[in-house]
Amino acid sequence: MDGEQVQCWLVERDYWDEDVVTLVYATPDGERFHQRQLAANLVVGLDVTAAKTFDEDALEPTPAADRERYAAEARRVASAHDPDETL
Repeated sequence: MDGEQVQCWLVERDYWDEDVVTLVYATPDGERFHQRQLAANLVVGLDVTAAKTFDEDALEPTPAADRERYAAEARRVASAHDPDETL
């Protein structure tokens, strides 16, 4: 189903060497994720929201070791925040 949209929730935000920020959004079941790396100075002006919608083909399978953690964090964020809420 090319072009299908999937809502994902912010499950991880990592800072690397103070120059790069990695944002990870995952599906509520933790099975798939989308990762984005940005220069830290770009994140300052970017609204990082609780959820984002991605094309299905932009998602990757989550490694087995991270699935339950991503699912738990996606559920926690979804229950505490509106999708468009800035985090």
